[in-house]
Amino acid sequence: MRIAGRVVTPDGVVPDGYVQIDGAQVIRVGRTKKVHDGHWIVPGFVDIHVHGGGGHTFTTGDATAARLAVDFHRRHGTTTMLASLVSSPYDLMVDATEAFAPLVAEGVLAGIHFEGPYLSLARCGAQNPRYLRDPSLDELATLVDLGRGAVRMVTLAPERDGALQAIKLLREHDVVAAIGHTDATYEQTLAAVAAGATVGTHLFNGMPPPHHREPGPVFALLGAPEVVCELVADGFHLHEGTLAFAAGLAGPRRVALVTDAVAAAGMPDGDYELGGQLVQVAGNAVRLARNGAIAGSTLTMAEALRRTVHAGVSMVDAVRMAATTPARAIGLGDTAGSLRPELRADLVVLDEQLRVLRVMRAGVWL
Repeated sequence: MRIAGRVVTPDGVVPDGYVQIDGAQVIRVGRTKKVHDGHWIVPGFVDIHVHGGGGHTFTTGDATAARLAVDFHRRHGTTTMLASLVSSPYDLMVDATEAFAPLVAEGVLAGIHFEGPYLSLARCGAQNPRYLRDPSLDELATLVDLGRGAVRMVTLAPERDGALQAIKLLREHDVVAAIGHTDATYEQTLAAVAAGATVGTHLFNGMPPPHHREPGPVFALLGAPEVVCELVADGFHLHEGTLAFAAGLAGPRRVALVTDAVAAAGMPDGDYELGGQLVQVAGNAVRLARNGAIAGSTLTMAEALRRTVHAGVSMVDAVRMAATTPARAIGLGDTAGSLRPELRADLVVLDEQLRVLRVMRAGVWL
């Protein structure tokens, strides 16, 4: 199978290009003399921070709901995603790991992301404060063992007691340690990076704003060459200028666009639930009912790409941020995230307004 169009690769755009597919793999990207319709061909998006969508959630650990949330995001171009949970009791973390591990083995999910519960009370945002606690090495070791490779990333606050030891444990088991929902100082954040943390969870959100005398985690994460910084390009989490600034400073190799989407993505305004708390959706903004805190988003990765390009980021860099970099951040750079030979044939066809026309995963049109 050959798909022609403006092909976006990590090295640039092939304006008169094609992608050759054989079975589930890309076997060639090249140029063609044939006239094509001008559509963009980009790699399938990779979302490493998503809680649900289409009215369905990952956060309750229900496998049926998880499949439906995956289906929703696949229709919008996301062909690889982690199931992100929020802070919860340990029993729910165990149940979710048991429920989602078969989906990971099947290839429906790329893994599980525990966003919490080892987070800062002062910077909990929409995380349920009832469940926040210090990291437990026993809990983490049990979850990793139970998941048999399904647990892919854990977000924690490095200032909590035992956090550095937890980061080291995660890295020993090839689990990505992410820093987020933290009130850490600049020095505490760098200590976590030195211990092995490699992702900054939704940078700027859930952490103190940077100050020239107290730079905090934002400057530490932006300045750490080994850290990939998540950015939520929904117009609520970040101002367009902040998005462009952070992307320009860190560069596309160190920025991962994420949705932080909740069940309300693709759904009407109204009341929804997140981690045992009431959230309200109005005009695409998702906020905690009790205090108005941002509580995830209704974003899709296709919309995140459009907003990022609109903010002034080049198409090539924006695609890297939506696919290539997040895939590499969770150890899947040799499987997905780019249009190049021997990688899985995941791609999205976009029109000139960057709207999704068709989605392919593993060589099959969805």
